Amino acid sequence: MKFSMIFEAQMTDPTAAHEAQVLRDCVEQAVLADEMGFDAVWAVEHHGLKWYAHMSAPEIFLTYVAAKTSRVRIGHGVVCMPFGFNHPVRTAERAAMLDVLSDGRLNLGAGRGATAVETSMCGVDPDRTYQEVEESLRMIATAWKDPEGEFEYHGELLNIDPHHLLPRPVQRPHPPLFMACTKKDTLKLAADYGIGALVLGFAGIEEIAELRGIYDAAIAARTGERFVSTVVNDHFAALCPTIVLDDREQAQQIGARGQRFFAQSIKYYYGAGPVPDEAVDPAVDEMAKMREVADEHVAYLHEARIPVKSGSTAIFNTEHAYGTADDAIAYVERLRDAGADEILCLIQMGTVPQAACLETIRQWGEKVIPHFRSH
Repeated sequence: MKFSMIFEAQMTDPTAAHEAQVLRDCVEQAVLADEMGFDAVWAVEHHGLKWYAHMSAPEIFLTYVAAKTSRVRIGHGVVCMPFGFNHPVRTAERAAMLDVLSDGRLNLGAGRGATAVETSMCGVDPDRTYQEVEESLRMIATAWKDPEGEFEYHGELLNIDPHHLLPRPVQRPHPPLFMACTKKDTLKLAADYGIGALVLGFAGIEEIAELRGIYDAAIAARTGERFVSTVVNDHFAALCPTIVLDDREQAQQIGARGQRFFAQSIKYYYGAGPVPDEAVDPAVDEMAKMREVADEHVAYLHEARIPVKSGSTAIFNTEHAYGTADDAIAYVERLRDAGADEILCLIQMGTVPQAACLETIRQWGEKVIPHFRSH
């Protein structure tokens, strides 16, 4: 089983000065993750989401991290692949350059970048995002197939006459491919494409087990006709929100507060919630507050006449790896039993202090990861 971290560059007080500090803090966390034995660090790509994510140029962030580390894998989790965000030729060029400079440490994930804020900002047609992501994956894998010759691609959306795509990646035939899977349908697509799945899991262990079952069923049923590459990557990475400190209650409170800000931020940008609450009040029982906010969220959806789905409160669930190292180990054991091949630690959330982030990384490196390496 692999262990990794994912970075949103999420923040309260999204001023330019604080933004710069948070980005530098993320680099410090990634370097420590390398030292503490994590297998990979991943960075998202989002545009214009003031509270939720300031990681708009992950290729720059990841290259900077690669230069400061020696062994940890460098993951795009993910590149927004609709053409208005990133033309597939440019995605392939940048990814290959990073793979070369990191000495073959790159993972390349694909996503849609589907909020209305982002698609309108970058001129993306929301109705074409699925099709454009698939076309991008096929073109990139085709371009990297022959390291010495020219490539050409003729698909439903793209026609590229013979050209040399430079540089070529170090990993042969190409870096491992993944897809962000926030829905059951995208999980099935990842299986059909023969690429790894990066899944959310805020609803808890039962959701992860269900998603793993859907992925495995799709793998068993696929014919191979929709594979985007000659190399199949059936890797299932599950999100694990976590804060680990010696003080269990403090870790739970910090983790729940960070998750509440995370949840409010993404709900706001999907038009399903008010402006996120930036204040941190030590007197508030955050575990109890999350249950209250979940009820408030459902009430807001009703008032706004937005259909309430069965998973509407999933992101407010606090049953995660918040607590001591022993608590984290117990939770990861359940994730492993649910079918996770990789534990995707979410530590950097908007209200979580840098000291708590760094201590969590140390505790995972010194206590949690070694537990699973020795068993």
